[in-house]
Amino acid sequence: MRPESLEFLKAIVNVPSPSGFEERAAEVYRSYTKNFADEVRTDVHGNVAAILNPNAEMKIMLAGHMDEIGFLIHYIGDDGLIYFSTIGGHDSVIPLGQRVWIHGKERVAGIIGRKAVHLLKDEERKKKPEIEDMWVDIGVSSREEAQKLVSLGDPITYQYEFQMLQGDRASARGFDNKMGSYIVAEALRLLKEDGGLDPNVGVYAVATVQEEIGLRGARTSSYWINAQSGLAVDVNHAIDYPSVSKTKYGQLDIGKGPSVMRGANANPIVFKMIREACEANEIPYQVDVTAGGTGTDGNAMQLNRAGMAVGIVGVPLRYMHTPVELLSLKDVDDCARLMAAYCRTVKPDTDFTPRLM
Repeated sequence: MRPESLEFLKAIVNVPSPSGFEERAAEVYRSYTKNFADEVRTDVHGNVAAILNPNAEMKIMLAGHMDEIGFLIHYIGDDGLIYFSTIGGHDSVIPLGQRVWIHGKERVAGIIGRKAVHLLKDEERKKKPEIEDMWVDIGVSSREEAQKLVSLGDPITYQYEFQMLQGDRASARGFDNKMGSYIVAEALRLLKEDGGLDPNVGVYAVATVQEEIGLRGARTSSYWINAQSGLAVDVNHAIDYPSVSKTKYGQLDIGKGPSVMRGANANPIVFKMIREACEANEIPYQVDVTAGGTGTDGNAMQLNRAGMAVGIVGVPLRYMHTPVELLSLKDVDDCARLMAAYCRTVKPDTDFTPRLM
């Protein structure tokens, strides 16, 4: 990974951007992509599209969402303790004991606590902790003190940032799926700098919003772009560690390349074109099989207007929806290469209609 790209990846995963509060990530995305995009647009929902060949009639939409899971303040107690709701899907065992940032007028440090284990009743010890039994302690003793620092509706994120591990593996709080925003931006950069894109094909690399709460940004951006084809990128569950059944879930390994989804949510012509592009460019890939719809932006894109010919690609990830998500940086860059390679195969007269070949 080139140094400038690595700095962009670090910046976008480190900046706080829970669903509905993506403005900081959007600023990072705009700042990076304006250097090579022909045009950068931000819509009323907050989606940011970096575009090549904006006047072309054939359009490809590349989507990677820039929102992350987090929390939201919904009550401040008389004692200054702060109660919160979840943004996106959380395992309730994860928040307890974590350090967090509250993002209000200024960033405020806090810790998530609950009743100490020594004080739990026997039946309480046997259960998972509930979010409603936890609070954020910022070190004040009254509601008045707390309200000088934070407000109802302020978002909250974990105090974790990008960290390199061994080899090309890295951990971060926000890989799901700000890694995807990085990938679509890098794919656009590769198309701009290395060439090969048909001048009559437009590419819209979109950092979408609010995926974690219902694919909302992909729905609205798909509508105004109205592309004939699109690729959505998200994280996949890596199935390469103990206790996870390969016979039940299939197999995806970290470090063996990005995934290409095959199933009802993926157009078969697009799947074939991606696979051929990978093989022609010696890009490693793994096939991810999903029988029905997915919980990715690709699901919303496929159902846009009269339909979009969609492919869904991904990067295997361990420990999804935790503060320590783990992936391979090579898989990330290979996924950007995959997306760029696919875009180069699309021509103004490409027919995406499913048919026997």
